[in-house]
Amino acid sequence: MDRQKITAHLWFDKEALAAAEFYSKTFKNSKILNTSKLDDTPSGSVDIANILVDGYEFGMISAGPLFKINPSISFTMKCETENEVEELWKKLSPDGQALMELDKYPFADKYGWIQDKFGVSWQIIYQEKEKITQRVVPALMYVGKVCGKAREAINHYTSIFPNSSNGDISTYEKGESSDEPGTIKHARFTLDSMEFTAMDSAYDHKFGFSEGVSLVVHCENQEEIDEYWEKLSAVPESEQCGWLKDKYGVSWQIVPNAMDKMMSEGTQKQITEVTQAFLKMKKFDIAELERVYNVS
Repeated sequence: MDRQKITAHLWFDKEALAAAEFYSKTFKNSKILNTSKLDDTPSGSVDIANILVDGYEFGMISAGPLFKINPSISFTMKCETENEVEELWKKLSPDGQALMELDKYPFADKYGWIQDKFGVSWQIIYQEKEKITQRVVPALMYVGKVCGKAREAINHYTSIFPNSSNGDISTYEKGESSDEPGTIKHARFTLDSMEFTAMDSAYDHKFGFSEGVSLVVHCENQEEIDEYWEKLSAVPESEQCGWLKDKYGVSWQIVPNAMDKMMSEGTQKQITEVTQAFLKMKKFDIAELERVYNVS
């Protein structure tokens, strides 16, 4: 299976490995791909895990309490039956928090939005007429200062990634909620043939986009890294170790595929040296990483 162009990344305090184990057992067709440890980082020794959740790839790191996962980026899990929705709800509920109670809604035969015990938010849904092509779909919610920017953001992202398009869009009507008429109630779009959704929400949420949940772009070469970096980065002070923030506050990681091989096949000395090299970088320099790897 070809790797997804864009994957999700979750930042935990200490729980990455426990979360990886939990999700691999909770969702069907899910598994831990690999785990590793990085030494001598600003957060000390950190655990890393990569998992598949029903075919969708997540990266995870335990790197201290610097960032907190919140519902501004959640993950829609499309289910094939109402029973599947109910079973997942039961598994995710212990020590979690319901954001929208499990019920029948005008837009779904069965739906619930829950924040699990690790802080990750899941929108679990069954729609009888829905043809499921991607089981796990990232959902971006534009709140606070960027509320009302969802449509603009979608157009921005689809202009950057190839094989991208806008899908169905529904908007708020006058008096429907505290949101401005015409802003996005729910929108579908694709980036590099992968499904995403977005919405605006004018409620007084106590959270916004953060590094707690980021999106990772996997690049084949330096040219790709340079292009995505130039088009996405909008907050210079947030550029570090391949991370950037766009003009809406969403965090992205622009990483070379070559680094996967280095970190999975290298000796501990090579992994340590590559880690020390990329910790000094803002945008990744593939040639320098390969040089350090080959001389270690």
